[in-house]
Amino acid sequence: MCGIVGYVGNKQASKVIIDGLKRLEYRGYDSAGLATLNGTLELNKGKGKVANLEKLVGDSQHGKIGIGHTRWATHGEPNDINSHPHLSQNGKLALVHNGIIENYNTLKKKLTEQGYEFYSETDTEVIAKLIESFLDKDASSLKKAVQLALHQVTGTYGIALVHSDFPDQIIVARKGSPLLLGIGDGEMLIASDASAVAAYTDKVVYLDDGEIAVITKDDYTVESAEQVELTKEVHELALSLEEIEKGGYDHFMLKEIFEQPKALSDCLRGRINVNEGTVTLGGIESVMEQLVNANRIVIAACGTSWHSGLVGEYLFEYLAKVPVEVEYASEFRYKEQLIGEGDVMIVISQSGETADTLAALREAKERGALVLGVVNVVGSTIARETDAGVYIHAGPEIGVASTKAFTAQVTVLTLMAIRLGLEKGTIDKKHAKKLIKELSLIPSKIEEILKQTDQIQHVSNLFSYAPNFLYLGRSYSFPVALEGALKLKEISYIHAEGYPAAEMKHGPIALIDEMMPVVVIAATHHTNDKMISNIEEVKARKGRIIAITNAGNNEVADLAEFSCTIPETLDVFSPLLSVIPLQLLSYYVAVNRGCNVDQPRNLAKSVTVE
Repeated sequence: MCGIVGYVGNKQASKVIIDGLKRLEYRGYDSAGLATLNGTLELNKGKGKVANLEKLVGDSQHGKIGIGHTRWATHGEPNDINSHPHLSQNGKLALVHNGIIENYNTLKKKLTEQGYEFYSETDTEVIAKLIESFLDKDASSLKKAVQLALHQVTGTYGIALVHSDFPDQIIVARKGSPLLLGIGDGEMLIASDASAVAAYTDKVVYLDDGEIAVITKDDYTVESAEQVELTKEVHELALSLEEIEKGGYDHFMLKEIFEQPKALSDCLRGRINVNEGTVTLGGIESVMEQLVNANRIVIAACGTSWHSGLVGEYLFEYLAKVPVEVEYASEFRYKEQLIGEGDVMIVISQSGETADTLAALREAKERGALVLGVVNVVGSTIARETDAGVYIHAGPEIGVASTKAFTAQVTVLTLMAIRLGLEKGTIDKKHAKKLIKELSLIPSKIEEILKQTDQIQHVSNLFSYAPNFLYLGRSYSFPVALEGALKLKEISYIHAEGYPAAEMKHGPIALIDEMMPVVVIAATHHTNDKMISNIEEVKARKGRIIAITNAGNNEVADLAEFSCTIPETLDVFSPLLSVIPLQLLSYYVAVNRGCNVDQPRNLAKSVTVE
């Protein structure tokens, strides 16, 4: 969740590191710090955002090697002492860490008995002191001391450290928390996310679990957990600076909402043939036979990705006639595991690094299931560990509240369901052509919805006061109701709940009064009459109705106090359109309330700790 950046080369390391930390701040922004080597160790850190660190550092650190960190707190509250980097007792070693050390209390007690002192509440400080304890016994090799220390550690980590007695090297190691090396000309970088190095190089090496690397300005070596030197593949980044800048928008979230027509066009490009009614997904063609013969599909994901998985359940069951279960990845491993050979698991993650989703992936693979990935970040851990998969090609998503990743995930799941349906014969060519033609029009239809932004902004102005929202939907619109409620909660801090519309009568109807906005997603034709009944029930209790419905559905529009229309489409594609007004509504409500849209409190973009 936190962000790590490191640099060794000929530039002033502090400037490069702070630039990288700014690009990673969406991963954590409770505190920030950096350590550089310039003969001795120079350290600045503190509570607050990277801008605070930048002011604190000024032009005071001139070393050409260093490490930095932006934190999302796990152990210890956000404050100056708990911020990273953490030091060894002799002040020669500085270390930054992403992850959670599960046995840190045991290690801390042991080290305290040996005379080492602790100043923070973090688990990270334990690693720094543990490495120091091995260096105190043998000061000849920093890498060896790190390896010995990590053998005693239980948990997850991505670490980077520098030591004043080894002034030309950065040591990094990974287990369960992403790290990559950026290869430059006479300089090397390390980071937990590629966006931090994109301004300096387009060549990266991804570390895998159990690996440790020693980086100098001209070279790097990588070893496995068994201390075998490895030759790692160098990947080329398909990432431009323009993609990770705001581009004139007030917030990344707004930019990413408006990028959805392009993101979905990129997602579809080269994968559909409208004239022939075919879908080509090179990433899963090699496992198509296993997909066709699958007993069932299990979808595992978290947060917004879980909502896209719920849409996927409807898609696969309708188009491919295969039973589907959607699991919270965070709960999957704690259930009785009945997954195995003949089953297919699809794991969905924007970052490709979500810790709980990775754990579900590994559990399913171990039990013999075929595991497919639907991810955005090329080269991510999930992309590397799944048997096969499909990238969503949405481009970098910086805003913590996911928008374009959701619609791109749903688009990819739609493509997979159509492809599987064709292969199984559960849909014929005529039906497939109709589906694919309509799918190809979705990007332009989203553009039409985005032209209603002023209208949606006006509605948001009227309801920014509300302490609660209720979102209702049926069929394909139910997951959209969940997603709309989540977006509002994430960035405006308003309590909101999404429900299947028929479940309103089983409890939530007790909450409805004239102060309760109820967002009704009435965007599927086959449930329209039922949704009208639900709207009438809300009106009878003086609820304030905001309707998302199809153009021409005057019956719903006339009943609602406010309505936003979406272009006509097939029911199966309605989530791709109906979610857009909900994203805009949550955005403008949050802005009206003065919330930090891109960096909502207590949240981080990528949940890489359990």
